[in-house]
Amino acid sequence: MTLHKKHIELIALNLGILEGSVRNTIGLLDDGATIPFIARYRKERTGSLDEVQVADIQKYCKKFRELEERRKAILESIEEQGKLTPELKNKILATYDSHELEDLYLPYKKKRKTRADIARELGLEPLAKLIMSQRGHDISDAAARFLNDQVTSESAALQGARDIIAEWIGEDQDTRERLRQTCRKFAAIHSAVVPKKKEEAAKYQDYYDFQEPLHRCPSHRFLAMLRGEQEELLKLNLIIDEERALQMIDKKFIRSNGEAADQIEQAITDSFKRLIFPSVETQVFNEFKEKADEEAIRVFAENLRQLLLAAPLGQKPVLAIDPGYRTGCKVVCLDANGDLVENTTIFPHMPQNQLEQSRQTIRHLASKHQASAIAIGNGTASRETQSFVETIQFDQKTDIYMVNESGASIYSASEVAREEFPDKDVTVRGAVSIGRRLMDPLAELVKIDAKSIGVGQYQHDVHQGKLKDALDQTVVSCVNKVGVNLNTASRHILTYIAGLGPAIAKNIVEFRRSQGDFTAIDQLKKVPRLGEKAFEQAAGFLRIPHGENPLDNTGVHPESYSLVRKMAKDAGLTVADFISQKDIRHKTPLQNYVTEHIGMPTLSDIMKELDKPGLDPRGEAKKFSFDAYIQTIQDVKEGMRVPGIVTNLTNFGAFVDIGVKQDGLLHISQITTKYISSPAEILALGQEVMVTIIGVEVSRKRINLSMIA
Repeated sequence: MTLHKKHIELIALNLGILEGSVRNTIGLLDDGATIPFIARYRKERTGSLDEVQVADIQKYCKKFRELEERRKAILESIEEQGKLTPELKNKILATYDSHELEDLYLPYKKKRKTRADIARELGLEPLAKLIMSQRGHDISDAAARFLNDQVTSESAALQGARDIIAEWIGEDQDTRERLRQTCRKFAAIHSAVVPKKKEEAAKYQDYYDFQEPLHRCPSHRFLAMLRGEQEELLKLNLIIDEERALQMIDKKFIRSNGEAADQIEQAITDSFKRLIFPSVETQVFNEFKEKADEEAIRVFAENLRQLLLAAPLGQKPVLAIDPGYRTGCKVVCLDANGDLVENTTIFPHMPQNQLEQSRQTIRHLASKHQASAIAIGNGTASRETQSFVETIQFDQKTDIYMVNESGASIYSASEVAREEFPDKDVTVRGAVSIGRRLMDPLAELVKIDAKSIGVGQYQHDVHQGKLKDALDQTVVSCVNKVGVNLNTASRHILTYIAGLGPAIAKNIVEFRRSQGDFTAIDQLKKVPRLGEKAFEQAAGFLRIPHGENPLDNTGVHPESYSLVRKMAKDAGLTVADFISQKDIRHKTPLQNYVTEHIGMPTLSDIMKELDKPGLDPRGEAKKFSFDAYIQTIQDVKEGMRVPGIVTNLTNFGAFVDIGVKQDGLLHISQITTKYISSPAEILALGQEVMVTIIGVEVSRKRINLSMIA
């Protein structure tokens, strides 16, 4: 569906982006271009919009297209009823607010029989109109004229008329919108524990009788209370000044004194309590739930981005250990490509205590496979295993790394893991995942459902469709930011390359297996089902180290190869020498190469890519050591100052691994003495911090930390 000029104006206004950039971006998206491709290779068309801005435009497009579909359906519905007046049609066409659109449709919407419908069937609508006219009629006499076998008293007639009036008022679009605005600005959210479930609701004790202005309620608190309500442990409601709300409605509908005004006032009170406020309360709750979802999803996506872009160890042989007590520690040896070459189990801990035998096994395997690093999962028995490994004298330099194993168990039981290791049990697969996660976090984590990685807040309470879209988009962004080696990439990571997807990724791997390694990027076009469009979208994010063309190991898009060749020729150099001789390259007068389609943004990007051919933007993995005296939560004492690693960021604080199974909470108020609205202003996932223990509850497995104590 083509977006109207008004849609483009609204998107530009909401996002603070030029209309031309919005229009061109929508055109590219509609033509099948991906967000990473647009942001990286179409800067002249978009005005150098980044991925976030392009994604925001895509989100607004979807929203407005859904609105247009709904508008079309509403117009058709009202027209079928023969009630679509020119005035109503113009109002429906003029609105771009979904609430206003639904309010306009409300009087014509098919619904279950209401009290007003019953009153109309009894012939009481003329009485309701007479009362609403407020022309000084004797209301009692008027009501008496409507008595019959079914309406046996004046009070019954007036009640029916009030039911009709209450529905008219309840369906008034202006009244509903003004009440929504009142709720948004002035309502308070109140939570109360369900009386009979006080003990069961102990984890929600902060919300047993809690109230605060709705607009000040942070997303994590709002979602926590909603979860309590969904578990039927809490009851939530909005509190507003009812008297002021009723006065606002009175002012609109009551224009006289006397009997008619009294009847309308009663109808207003009934309409407010029975029809308007419950509906508006639900709408406002849904609005704030949507905002809370967006914030929680944003936090999760940003955490996921940082985790995916964690520095890799690189292609080096690794020995990985999934620690355990009774069932032992699973040990796997991986070669530089991450392939499993050997696995075994050792029992260095209670109850077996096979220390010397386990020590010899690790030393032998590390020497045999020339392991340059040992990866230890940070779950059960991790610190004891680390201490044990540190006692081993290796033949070669062997660094020890603690690896966050969150989600490894999900991977080990997945179809992906079963397909690769059909004859290995889940513990061996989990150990492989731990080792590969050290070698290349991005390549390994893309195999796991992002929701299972454990770096979000209330991820199970937010809109699951929107969460999946946001996390998938984050994975795509990270994979394309780093780029992948076309000759070593798994089909799982190739799936996320712009323009590919599962089917083409599988075809690439099968083509590589049958034909051998790619030596030039153009060979991609021979892969079944990989057409010109897919090639255009994907080629710039794929790398071929040591290929025929040195540009194939850069982020320069093949569509710009001829331009680079011209630059090199003008400088009197081969392309390879042009890349290696930085001083000469930087003297290139870029303005001489500006064309109708290629401007300075693309030319500048080309130069940046030539500065770092094949360079991984993530840096290199660093070792980290916990406090040697802390192994379990029982060792943690108030006042201790210890090193830690940030494992999760939320809006209310950060979680920090200090070397025991339970992460400690670093509340936002304990991060800095300055005001911050989010821990992300100071901290990042994987950041090393020094923290002070300010509270320990062993029974509840809670540790409170501070960076300022």
